[in-house]
Amino acid sequence: MAVGVRKTTFDEFFDNRKALIYKYQKGDLTKKEFIEEHYYFITRLNLKPFQRIDSFEKGIYNYQYYNAVAKYNTLRVRDKKLIEKHPDLVREIENKIKYHYHKKDESIIKLLRYLNYEDIEAYYIKSKSEYLNNKLIEIVLLDYDDVILHTINTGIVDELKREGVFKDVRKRSKIDNYVNKKY
Repeated sequence: MAVGVRKTTFDEFFDNRKALIYKYQKGDLTKKEFIEEHYYFITRLNLKPFQRIDSFEKGIYNYQYYNAVAKYNTLRVRDKKLIEKHPDLVREIENKIKYHYHKKDESIIKLLRYLNYEDIEAYYIKSKSEYLNNKLIEIVLLDYDDVILHTINTGIVDELKREGVFKDVRKRSKIDNYVNKKY
């Protein structure tokens, strides 16, 4: 970057994401630590999701924002002390998780529509999870490095099929060591 050129929030977001992925791939972060660090970074950015998706960056940010919040809260509801002492709070957090995964799926649809479903590949991935097997799909944005989205939303599968970009096959995930690692 040239001297005197200020980094945008998106530059900061994508640089941090790339650094976290690198640390995870090297083994410097566990999946749990990756999720926590990503969530803390997004929180520090203090940038709320965008109402309109009129750029790739906004679409990816929204997807990552909602996904990070949902995953972080999933970590929270596994806390045995929290479950024992505050069952009402656990139910509230579980509702937040559902809400954020729903918003993540809305972000996927908005981004795919913005991209006109061009240069996209989608398929089911092989999962070690009994629950996710034959449900979890991977959406690869071929024009962008390392942009892989995941969902179990059947409405998204239907739309991908209508657009002719969904292959009804099961493949190994491009990020299998992350997707199939428990946290």
